[in-house]
Amino acid sequence: MLVQIHPDNPGTRQVQQIINILKEGGIIIYPTDTVYGLGCDIYHQEAVERICNIRRLDYTKAHLSFICKDISQVSEYTQPIDNEVFRLMKQHLPGPFTFILKSNNKVPKLFKNKKNTVGVRIPNNKIVLALVEALGHPILTTSLKSDDEILEYFTDPIDIHHDFEHLVDAVVDGGMGGNIASTIVNCTVLPPEVIREGAGVL
Repeated sequence: MLVQIHPDNPGTRQVQQIINILKEGGIIIYPTDTVYGLGCDIYHQEAVERICNIRRLDYTKAHLSFICKDISQVSEYTQPIDNEVFRLMKQHLPGPFTFILKSNNKVPKLFKNKKNTVGVRIPNNKIVLALVEALGHPILTTSLKSDDEILEYFTDPIDIHHDFEHLVDAVVDGGMGGNIASTIVNCTVLPPEVIREGAGVL
């Protein structure tokens, strides 16, 4: 299913259509402020496993991230955020960053890695923020990688739908996506350190 959602003014009906899919354990492909992502409700274990299979990831080792609506929601799933880290996040979010933080017990067991960390994103994208707001809790996110030798990520939602319509439950068409992933910042050390250069500049 291909669902067009206006990037500047997401329609309530289309957003609800996607939320219904997520609540039923479906998986979706959707735009962010960087590349298109694969996502599901973080509390649907089978959906998380399906995403790992599509991306050929071992879910017991994969570093999966959450998309949250704001820093307040981020803090529900992490250990107390250091003042320096809080200022850094407040300065750069919403934006093209993934911040690695120490997780707490609210993070589903499926996401637990040996370091007890979780990646969090608050993209500068109205569609995905509207989805998280309507769902009431974070959406899992992992970038949609391409096997193309030139383009590392899929950018055209029509092509994405063509390639993935039998693997996912819905593709959200929010316009052309980018081809540079988010910048990853490890905030479990002080000062925080960039561990992958991407679209965001600190």
